[in-house]
Amino acid sequence: MSVNFFRNSRLTAGVISLILSSGLAVAEPQHGIAMYGDPELPPDFVSLPYVNIDAPKGGVIAAGEVGSFDSLNPYIQKGRVPWQLRFLGVESLMGRNWDEPFSLYGLLAESIEVGPNREWVEFTLRDEARFSDGSPVTVEDVMWSYETLGTKGHGRYRGLWGKIGSMEQTGPNKVKFTFNVEDRELALIVGMRPILKKAQWEGVDFETSRLDQVPITSSPYVVDDYEAGRFVTLKRNPDYWGNDLPYRRGTMNFDEIRMEFFGDETALFEAFKGGLLNTNREFNVEKWETQYGFPAIGAGEVVKSEIPHARPSGIIGLAMNTRKDLFADWRVRDAMTHAFNFEYINEILTGSKQPRITSYFSNSVLGMQDGPATGKVKELLEPFKDDLLPGALEGYALPVSDGSERNRKNLRKALALMEEAGYTVQDGVMKDGDGNPFTFEILMRKGNSEHERIADTFVQALKRMSIDATINTIDSAQYKERTLEYDFDMTFYWRGVSLSPGNEQYNYWGSNGVETPGTRNWMGVNSPAVDAMINEILTAQSREDFVSATRALDRVLTSGRYVIPFYTYTNGRLAHAKELSYPERIPVYGDWITWQSDVWWWEDK
Repeated sequence: MSVNFFRNSRLTAGVISLILSSGLAVAEPQHGIAMYGDPELPPDFVSLPYVNIDAPKGGVIAAGEVGSFDSLNPYIQKGRVPWQLRFLGVESLMGRNWDEPFSLYGLLAESIEVGPNREWVEFTLRDEARFSDGSPVTVEDVMWSYETLGTKGHGRYRGLWGKIGSMEQTGPNKVKFTFNVEDRELALIVGMRPILKKAQWEGVDFETSRLDQVPITSSPYVVDDYEAGRFVTLKRNPDYWGNDLPYRRGTMNFDEIRMEFFGDETALFEAFKGGLLNTNREFNVEKWETQYGFPAIGAGEVVKSEIPHARPSGIIGLAMNTRKDLFADWRVRDAMTHAFNFEYINEILTGSKQPRITSYFSNSVLGMQDGPATGKVKELLEPFKDDLLPGALEGYALPVSDGSERNRKNLRKALALMEEAGYTVQDGVMKDGDGNPFTFEILMRKGNSEHERIADTFVQALKRMSIDATINTIDSAQYKERTLEYDFDMTFYWRGVSLSPGNEQYNYWGSNGVETPGTRNWMGVNSPAVDAMINEILTAQSREDFVSATRALDRVLTSGRYVIPFYTYTNGRLAHAKELSYPERIPVYGDWITWQSDVWWWEDK
């Protein structure tokens, strides 16, 4: 099946226009909001630009996941939850258009107003908004949801609560949030929080609910059936309140969404080949080209679709925990990066067909540029020059090997870096000055054979440096527990980033995550420059300043040598039943988050 990437979303710049009345700046209700400039879709838009408004309703989409689950409440810290429930099973005040870097449009809220500098935001709820049990969505539900998530919910929700100075009901259907910090993104972030039904949780401990309490929301889909650790089925609510909303036209087309869980990727792939699943996302290009020739594809019952995108690469690789003394020294981390023979690994796993991630925001306009920092980027980084690692200002590039298994040149460099950090080979073992061996554990989650092969090849390379590294593969429950507490030396790490990075960057690599458990700062990044660049991103008044701040952040993170990068995915690859269809128009984010479940449909062919 072919696709056309019609255009990149235009990246507009500017600020929200103010309406002047009697010499005073007065806000007025708007149908949407953009991080910079105005939202692209007009007030009378018919639908999102990448949907088929005539898509038929019906059919089942069945996808597989590696792992297990013991909870259906994705809004609390405890338990393992199917990740899709955080997106499919809930609605927020505003909804995102994935064909723009960061713009929101009315969903539960019919309008949004902001202060002159976005120091406050006010939403007006729709009269017709309903939970799945038919009860109305009220301001009381909204306010309860924000306070509960901000104080008892998952860590991802708590940062916002601390930046809300006040929350008040300002009318029958109006709720206003006033912020206590300067942060232009907060007006948008507030619009994206889950809205739950307050009455459901009266007399119930929200924080400890697992399978016994499925959150009641206003989503088009509700949990219909499940078996702990094996499957979850969502059914489309026939009485869904928002079918006629412009934001919802052409979306949520399947009658049923089914998620099946497997112990490893091999079992999942066999289930797909056998027809238990009707869609499968493939990340390995060599496997895509060599193992997707089974009978159903030959008969045309299953088709292969490649989905382009223009989003940043994010970071995928082996994260080194700098909280541990072993990896606190950047020269050790640099040595590990040199010892990791990417070119050889890429050849044996993908036939050298997948490009390497070169920075956290590579493959986008937000990525750091080659060579020394210049202009605004240099200006932002100069105050921190005494603390920055080599390469941040001068320019940094990952080491490149000759592609052979021995990787001699880079291993020599790695040994020299280890010696600079105080380690030498003594009696055939890498040791520090006190004779303590340099040894560490690579923590892996059971089920991903490709990542285990990468780790194993890396371990073999380290043996040539007289370093003893061991791979410890554990189940998903143990893995989650240990990574929440940062109880590892090195582990696999995957963090996607968007075309509009913002407050989530603090959770990913802000210094608060060094001590606070449960953040995504697994590496323990503790850099004043990183915190300052994130603040610059959040307070930028123009698109140009925003891009410069992100490029500066990218330089600090990449030159920090915190993660040894793998390869990136410039296309999404989906094999699926021929009846599963999608529009020709692909959003700028491509196959992202819930694009497949949101806009695809079933059509008999």
